[in-house]
Amino acid sequence: MKRSHTPAGIRPPFARYSHAIEVPPGHRLLFASGQLGIAPDETVPPDVEGQTRQCFANIRAILEDAGMTLDDVVRINAYVTGREHLPGYMKTRDQFISTPPPASTLMIVSGFAREEFVVEIEVIAAAETAD
Repeated sequence: MKRSHTPAGIRPPFARYSHAIEVPPGHRLLFASGQLGIAPDETVPPDVEGQTRQCFANIRAILEDAGMTLDDVVRINAYVTGREHLPGYMKTRDQFISTPPPASTLMIVSGFAREEFVVEIEVIAAAETAD
């Protein structure tokens, strides 16, 4: 079972994330590349909430391919193109994360490969090794 670390001696997280997640021995790790909010049919939702949902759908598919679930995510690195996207991203992200919440970093960047993208999400997941 992953263990959250949020020490009393530092400021609590700003949102729903853990300062650190400890992965116990006997787990395998998956490092997923950043996922953009683009569907298999090439459609891109027009807003950050829709793109965030699509990013997590893509991440869920990657995890399932590896025999994992979103509950196995221990770290999220997310990037948005403007401060105005922070509330929509965080609200939507929170619909997909488990307890304890993963460690997380959220950065504002100048843009992505295509102008219509406003969010990109990459994750690290850890699942018990099958015996």
